[in-house]
Amino acid sequence: MTIQLHNPANIVTPFSRYSHGASAPATARWLHISGQVGVTPDGAVPEDVEKQMELAWDNLFAVLADAGMAVTDLVKVDGFITRADLVPLYRTVRERRLAGHATASTLVIVAGLVVPTLHVEIQAVAAK
Repeated sequence: MTIQLHNPANIVTPFSRYSHGASAPATARWLHISGQVGVTPDGAVPEDVEKQMELAWDNLFAVLADAGMAVTDLVKVDGFITRADLVPLYRTVRERRLAGHATASTLVIVAGLVVPTLHVEIQAVAAK
């Protein structure tokens, strides 16, 4: 199955590597992935924000794999970060981890996450 990306020429180009929209065939099987955070399997939260981002992606990809899906099956990814200065780092890590797959995407700066030491949460929707 192919996810179709939508970037109309009559609106502004995306600000980074994402698409304004993404669609999948009506016959696709959909997977909604809850927000994944940067914690290790034993529940430890690293102090390093980049490590938290990497772990959040690792956890998201583990859910994808458990459903028999891959990065290219992602339709939409939403990121939540706790500080504006993390935007460039988040974009760099996201682009590397998605390996060129430019899903529909939203990034929001929030006042905080459920655990105060967390600085990133990533949720996604996939279809196959």
